[in-house]
Amino acid sequence: MAREYDLVILGGGTGGYVAAIRASQLGLKTAIVEADKLGGTCLHKGCIPSKALLRSAEVYRQVKKSAMYGVEITDATLNFRKIQSRKNDIIDTLYSGVQGLMKKGKIDIFEGFGRILGPSIFSPTAGSISVEMNNGEENEILIPKNVIIATGSRPRTLPEVEIDGTSILTSDQALEMEELPKSIIIVGGGVIGIEWASMLADFGVEVTVVEYADRILPTEDVDVSKEMKRLLKKKGINILTSASLLPETIHKQELVEVEIDHNQTKTKYSAEKLLVSIGRKANTENIGLQNTDIQTNQDGSIATNQFYQTKESHIYAIGDVIGGMQLAHVASHEGITAVEHIAGTNPIKLNYQQIPSCIYANPEAASVGLTEEQAIEQGYDVKIGKMPFKAIGKALVYGETDGFVKIIADKSTNDLLGVHMIGPQVTELISEAGLAKVLDATPWEIAESIHPHPTLSEGIAEAALAVDGLQIHG
Repeated sequence: MAREYDLVILGGGTGGYVAAIRASQLGLKTAIVEADKLGGTCLHKGCIPSKALLRSAEVYRQVKKSAMYGVEITDATLNFRKIQSRKNDIIDTLYSGVQGLMKKGKIDIFEGFGRILGPSIFSPTAGSISVEMNNGEENEILIPKNVIIATGSRPRTLPEVEIDGTSILTSDQALEMEELPKSIIIVGGGVIGIEWASMLADFGVEVTVVEYADRILPTEDVDVSKEMKRLLKKKGINILTSASLLPETIHKQELVEVEIDHNQTKTKYSAEKLLVSIGRKANTENIGLQNTDIQTNQDGSIATNQFYQTKESHIYAIGDVIGGMQLAHVASHEGITAVEHIAGTNPIKLNYQQIPSCIYANPEAASVGLTEEQAIEQGYDVKIGKMPFKAIGKALVYGETDGFVKIIADKSTNDLLGVHMIGPQVTELISEAGLAKVLDATPWEIAESIHPHPTLSEGIAEAALAVDGLQIHG
């Protein structure tokens, strides 16, 4: 028998389950269809597990240099199985929490693979959902008034490079490694690749990064990209930019051997493992889009309007499946906006220039708004304030003085255009810059907000002063 809902969400990842909670708050009868586990990639294969491993790498790094703080430790050892066990415990705790939130919101969960049906006896328009249940029971038919597609994404792979899950991996398989390799080649110097490079180097793995663009982190501000490269090379990471892997040269025996074309010179490299980290691809296959008028973009992601409606006005799409920033916190807010639009509460459109992004490597990096290059390309006459952490007392106390805060403003209006940080704890500091963007604050207003001393946040205040050459400690 078909079941009727106000809203059915395809996908129970961060965007999907947050949307479901908001729908429940607004009184909508809601169901989620999830083929794997609630929490999706972020909880099980992305944000949470990778940051748990990065935290262990951070502790190990601190222990190895503890003598500089006057704490002498001998024979510090790494138990990678225990590190993985801790990671899994964190996932299990959060997974249990998400399940509890679904019960609290009286949200029905269908464990299976959902597909959108075309017009039928159940509905005169496309949008009914057929669920192929994981337990092998007969398919469920759901008849929703509205649908949100939140099917997420998966690691993008290279043509002609076979992912065997043993010696050639994506981040999904890397998260499940039982032992650390002695060496690894990471193909891709974007956010995910750089986080893995930093983490594995801190664990003592010999790391080579191969990036096709002329710099790592090519979407970040150039100054941040350059500083990250300098500090990762200082760790001993070999970084090749303007480089490409030649798939036809891959040879697997005890090691993975491959030729890299770097500045038009072909050189053979070998490592125990090869990690392909070149971005993510929207999960749009086999979910029934062909039964609808929904349009897709050139990269396969789903096209939507500013409220995340597709060409089928009662079908919405959010998160990684629509491309864009592909961040968990973005998916969550897109889901809330979509639900509020469905409910007719006139939500505010998301301004993506106000959304912070973070890189959880060592050093950390974070940003919000335009890069210096983007601001100039858009015609702004910019003024820039920059403050190195080596001038900030708390950074010296903390023992991490590399990096800086960079603030970009419009010279004619003093409007805040972008904030970019690299250094200690900047993934926590960036929220202040995000709030400043939301409130349309000027650098002067940021500086007028008194920052306690000693704190790392003083770097923001000093950079804001530096925009007009008024910094105290620079």
